[in-house]
Amino acid sequence: MAHLIGIFIASILTHNIALTYILGMCPLISISKNLKTASGMGAAIIFVVTITAAINYPIYQLLVKLNAETINLLVFIITIAAIVQLLEMFLDKFVPSLYNAFGIFLPLITVNCVVLSVSLFMVSREYSFLETVFFAFGSSVGWTLAISVVAAIREKLALQGEIPSGLRGAGIVLVITGILSLAFMGFGGMFSIT
Repeated sequence: MAHLIGIFIASILTHNIALTYILGMCPLISISKNLKTASGMGAAIIFVVTITAAINYPIYQLLVKLNAETINLLVFIITIAAIVQLLEMFLDKFVPSLYNAFGIFLPLITVNCVVLSVSLFMVSREYSFLETVFFAFGSSVGWTLAISVVAAIREKLALQGEIPSGLRGAGIVLVITGILSLAFMGFGGMFSIT
């Protein structure tokens, strides 16, 4: 159990998918203008990443037994698209304000590299099912932490109105993300992901 908790914590801190691997930057830059929207997107990512990794694990094991693991990318993408479609229908019906706040970015979760990369890391690191679930949940929590911190900092900077014109928008997000990446490097060596 300690190993699983180590994978979970490492995927949040030392191997943060956004701040270490620089994955999922499109929504991080675009959605991080507002903390509430960023947190909602983070919750959607947590749901999609964890569910798709848990579904993709047994599918991949079946593909290995059938000696057809070369089509794993196609199968992973189909699974991701199906889960995102279900999430989109749920949000449209039950949380329309969040659905409208996401705009075009909700269907783009399907092609968000965070979602696919977790399944690919699962394969390359030869994780067990439980390791996959803990890694997927931790990675998505780490991405949510990153987008939420960036959004909070952006809101604070917007209130102060002191951002130089050349850094407004994506520029300031990249600066904030770079500084956060350096801060998260301080956790390096504390936990191992393998």
